Amino acid sequence: MMLSHRTFLALQGPCSPFSAALCRALQNQGHRVLTLSFNAGDLLYRAGQHQRLFRQSADELNEFLGDLYERENITDQLLFGDQRPVHRPAAALAPAFGVRTHVFEEGYLRPYWITLEPEGVNAQSRLPRRRDWYHEAYARLGPAPTPRQFRSAFWKRATHDVVYHVAGLANPLLAPQYRNHAPITAPREYSGYIRRFTLLKWHKPRDARLIETLLAAGGRYFVLPLQLNGDAQILRHSSFRDMSDVIKRAMTSFAQHAPADTQLVIKNHPLDMGLVPYRRQIRQLASHLDIENRVVYLESGDLNLLLSRAEGMVTVNSTSGIVALEQGLPTLALGDAIYAFDGLARGAGLDDFWHDPQPPCPKLVTAFRHTLAHTVQVNGGFYCQPAIRMAVDNCLPRLNADVTPLEDLLAWLPHAA
Repeated sequence: MMLSHRTFLALQGPCSPFSAALCRALQNQGHRVLTLSFNAGDLLYRAGQHQRLFRQSADELNEFLGDLYERENITDQLLFGDQRPVHRPAAALAPAFGVRTHVFEEGYLRPYWITLEPEGVNAQSRLPRRRDWYHEAYARLGPAPTPRQFRSAFWKRATHDVVYHVAGLANPLLAPQYRNHAPITAPREYSGYIRRFTLLKWHKPRDARLIETLLAAGGRYFVLPLQLNGDAQILRHSSFRDMSDVIKRAMTSFAQHAPADTQLVIKNHPLDMGLVPYRRQIRQLASHLDIENRVVYLESGDLNLLLSRAEGMVTVNSTSGIVALEQGLPTLALGDAIYAFDGLARGAGLDDFWHDPQPPCPKLVTAFRHTLAHTVQVNGGFYCQPAIRMAVDNCLPRLNADVTPLEDLLAWLPHAA
């Protein structure tokens, strides 16, 4: 049974044409769609849609949304990322008005998936953290279909981001009270990217040689992949202030508890803005801890190749943790990741992990991955037209259904939810 005559409210989407394409597709199916924009970039990327522009202060958003839900009989709302300041009030307020929240995010599985999940993602996800639940779920669902592949060049994503933020130059006139969710302004962010990506042509050969040397030496090493410094899952759903805090904790524990014949390889995030001097910070801390010869910093490099011979990975809640689990690599999640439970990436604490890294259960990894694909992952992407068309087509059945696949599964397995 499908619900009909529904009214969707689209809040902020990714910096791409995805939100507008999805809204048009919902309208073509007979739904009413309203868009609530907060800045000039939102307005630009959803031109032609029935838009409202929120021009008031953040303190007035709850009252505005409550009135909008009631006046327009909103049944569903769509938003990208549940931790943006304009989305947190919407997600919290919606249940009181009977509004269903559908949260989009980058895929838990990479690279041919996006996330579409009811109510919240990552730390806010309703996905259980219990191994028995996934075994039972997989027994019911079976293997997920192999995703269709597509190519999405980084420059397309970067171009959309630039266009969105250039449009933001009109914010003082159109949306004077809007405050971006990102902690870094766009001009500073772009200047950092330009500098870092210019230097990568020198870093890449050096880093490739370092990885080759590590593999050839046959020594034991652990990997710490960095997340983006402004990641909401670091800032709001972990005990860390930022990635520098993560580095300090990991290196201090490594120096005090890791076997003397092991190394720690710290790899930067491929989309890092280059504004934090990680190399210098790591070098100074390594000197202070007297482990200069046991710590390797990589600005770039093939993470899959690096993981292929590693002893284990330490992360907070990066999607690279799922990559490591799929390779059977012992993984420790320091944050509230969806895979942070016994049998996958939970067990010993950080200090003990260096001595006793436990590999994930292969059957549980399979059950976990296929359950994600069946319930909260959608084949497609946000940034190139073929991927957007694929994502929209695959999202529509889920948005039209009475209940989402995850809600259906939780109703069937409520004892472990």
